Amino acid sequence: MDPLDFLESAQLQQFFHSRKTELSCLENPQTFLSQLRDYNLIPEDRYKKVINMKSKDRRRMAIYEILDWLERERSEHIPLFWRCVFKEIILSQYPIFRLMRNSLMDGSFQFDERLPPTVEKEEKGIKEDKEARSANIKRRRSKSTCDDEVQLASSSQMTPHQKKSKKIAFASPKKGEEIWTWPFFKNQLPVTCGSTKGILNHDKLAKGEKCIKVKDHWFTPAEFEKFAGKEKSRNWKSSIRCENITLGKLIQEGHLKCGTFKRSKMVRKSLFSKRNTTQESDEDEDDDPELQVLSSNEENSTTDSETEESNKQPSDQSDKENATFEVSCGQFFGILHSYRFLSGTRGLSIRTEDKWMSPVEFVREATSQTDATWRKDIIYNEEPLNALIEAKVLSLHSLLCKCRKCKAELKDKDNQKNDDECYICEDVGDLVVCDDCPKSFHPNCHLPHIEEAMMSDNTPWKCTFCIFKTVQNSRYNDKQKRKVVLSRQVSQHIVECQYLLLFLRNTDKEQIFNTNPELNLENYRCFVKAPMWLGKITDKLQENQYKTVGQFESDIQLIFSNCGCYNRDNAEFLEIGERLKETFDKEFKKAFNIHD
Repeated sequence: MDPLDFLESAQLQQFFHSRKTELSCLENPQTFLSQLRDYNLIPEDRYKKVINMKSKDRRRMAIYEILDWLERERSEHIPLFWRCVFKEIILSQYPIFRLMRNSLMDGSFQFDERLPPTVEKEEKGIKEDKEARSANIKRRRSKSTCDDEVQLASSSQMTPHQKKSKKIAFASPKKGEEIWTWPFFKNQLPVTCGSTKGILNHDKLAKGEKCIKVKDHWFTPAEFEKFAGKEKSRNWKSSIRCENITLGKLIQEGHLKCGTFKRSKMVRKSLFSKRNTTQESDEDEDDDPELQVLSSNEENSTTDSETEESNKQPSDQSDKENATFEVSCGQFFGILHSYRFLSGTRGLSIRTEDKWMSPVEFVREATSQTDATWRKDIIYNEEPLNALIEAKVLSLHSLLCKCRKCKAELKDKDNQKNDDECYICEDVGDLVVCDDCPKSFHPNCHLPHIEEAMMSDNTPWKCTFCIFKTVQNSRYNDKQKRKVVLSRQVSQHIVECQYLLLFLRNTDKEQIFNTNPELNLENYRCFVKAPMWLGKITDKLQENQYKTVGQFESDIQLIFSNCGCYNRDNAEFLEIGERLKETFDKEFKKAFNIHD
């Protein structure tokens, strides 16, 4: 981070205003003027005119006029002026700039200049002087009676040189010194995410609260990442930095403590949510005849239980409700999600490859029988599912249960047909659901990205996985040669490329290869000359930067070769990379029906 970023434009403009004469008196100003021209800060004709002047006095006046023009006509570029003259080549040739830089960095410039307000014209006559004094007295009285109004009005009338900054000027770090060790930053730390700046509060971060302040707004790290336009990263510990050091590294080294942040609620999702569950009643299965009627006491206790648990939920209960179980019925397999489970007929709680099902539907699909007993026929860990019910790992809900999940199930069963998490990153949030399969996606996780207009459109929408199935069944009846496939235009096979990239990102469960490795790995450039990651390939594909399938495939292979180069002595990560490469190669051949 450039230390000048901690100073406001008004401060830099004031400093420039008070230094114009010194700057115009530089000996041998050719290099100085050339630097300004290279940064497009001064007009070419003025540059040539000054350079050709032989009289030192005329040259000084001309330089002052240039600086005065810059302040008057292009004051918004004064921060850029200071950045360009603080380059090492200028500092080494003109020692005065080093002194100016030190004054800005240590904040001493604020005490050196106490400039009076700018006076455009000399006041004339005693009468005008009295009027000015009278107006001044009125202003003072007004200030004493209505201080807030005057403060707002006067601040709007002040010139940039008159405004006082509320920002503190920070000194630049000395060599080998880290700003998070400074006493001033004991409770707060300047951070950036891309070009967006904020102030991180240590205590709020440790408590898992909104901890990054931008102007008057507080954000969680994930919200700040999204606010900065870096939501694609989905890893704030890597994307948010202080002095080019990631927050993840500062946390790892003990400079910061990080609490647990609550994940955002989903907007377009199933009414069931594993992130927002309540304790359910433990009555037996409503399919049994003796359980069709509940006493009024049982109904009231259910309601009371719901109210009580909505305020407090034990962590062990939460873990139990968020558990998943690999279940089977004959040769049919699925994943049972306990947070969706209600009973045999209610709650689409078992996720198969193609759809969500209730336990009864799962058994019927597997056995084609209508009278099957799902408690016995569904097997988990070589035991009937009834064992989990008896152990109260799964809670049955009666027909008259009034808990939140049962009310949601009655209200909208269609919303249960899709996943409650993004299929790519496995996180919650605003999701778009596919109308042909159970998958759900964040708009920016899917390829192609889902535009806002499409999200508000009520027409049926298919995800890339479903479109790929249709394309594959109709396009590749004949066996293909790898060399021929690699030479084809990406524009003609964009669906296959999008599918393969989504497939890879879903397979990379830990998101190891999704972000720039330089953000997390030390000395990465010493081992790898051309870093590549899935997020970058996603952007390139989205922006139509690939011409052939071979270029696309080459970038993906580069990820794996880079992994091998950097992790030669790390068997664990080397194996992860090799395993993902093997999976991709197999899927690539399958996608294009390659047989060499």
